[in-house]
Amino acid sequence: MTNDLKERTKTFAHGCVRLAVSLPDSFLGNHIKNQLIRCSTSVAANYRATCIAQSKKSIVSKISIVIEEVDESFFWIDFLIDEKLIPEENCKSLLNEANQLTRIFISSRKTANLNLKN
Repeated sequence: MTNDLKERTKTFAHGCVRLAVSLPDSFLGNHIKNQLIRCSTSVAANYRATCIAQSKKSIVSKISIVIEEVDESFFWIDFLIDEKLIPEENCKSLLNEANQLTRIFISSRKTANLNLKN
């Protein structure tokens, strides 16, 4: 599962980067571009950090960051749809993946929190 999620988070980041670079060259487009690239790549990077965390407490902390960053990625994708910078059809798969990753990582955090108590 770890390697699968490493690949999924990296693929998600690549998809978000491709979406971001397709945004119009405007003040808003550039702002969203920077934000989306930053948070989506952070999902992948922080998940990798979670995989090598040295304590149970560190795992919970790092996975919490992953959840925040994937949720922020979802926000920016949804926001650019609201602003009509990109058609919704072009973003559906990334929104779906963000939802799935969020659920997976929230579940993982719950499990990690239970393991903290043991």
